[in-house]
Amino acid sequence: MKVLAISGSLRAASINSALLRTAARLAPPEIEVTFCSVVGVLPLFNPDLEIDMPPGVAQLRAEVAAADALLIASPEYAHGVTGTIKNALDWLVSFEAFVNKPVAVLNASPRAHHADSALRETLKTMSADIVEEASVSISLLGTNITEAAMAELPSVTHAIRESLAALYSVVVLKQRGHGRAFPVRPV
Repeated sequence: MKVLAISGSLRAASINSALLRTAARLAPPEIEVTFCSVVGVLPLFNPDLEIDMPPGVAQLRAEVAAADALLIASPEYAHGVTGTIKNALDWLVSFEAFVNKPVAVLNASPRAHHADSALRETLKTMSADIVEEASVSISLLGTNITEAAMAELPSVTHAIRESLAALYSVVVLKQRGHGRAFPVRPV
């Protein structure tokens, strides 16, 4: 299964980006997590540009189309989502390959509930399949934890592995044509 990880932060020391890289590091062999690198080079959304697609947008759409699922982590700025993640999602609004794409939302700060709610609302409006059993909050903000330590901390590794397992289950069931009829696993 191919998972595209998208961070809503461009900051080099972003805890959200570190969380996504940790997910890639902890993924079992049947799950390949790749990091979306074009989010920071996307032009501001302008529907007029869709006629002659900018290269970064074309790459984002190709990566989303090739992915079986998405893993999104984004910080909260001023009680909302970052402009970075909103801009990336705006470029995917009219993109057919995004519709019904399984998405797990990782939240590195349970305090960031405004952005988490706003992100989920945007994803629902875009017809994403938000996999709630794969969407988790992991309290990392302010811990000053390194990425290497994050990959060793049992609470983090357990939450990430459970998230990826739940996402994997949904993708496999969808591929088999069974929809989402399965018991929700506690995270």
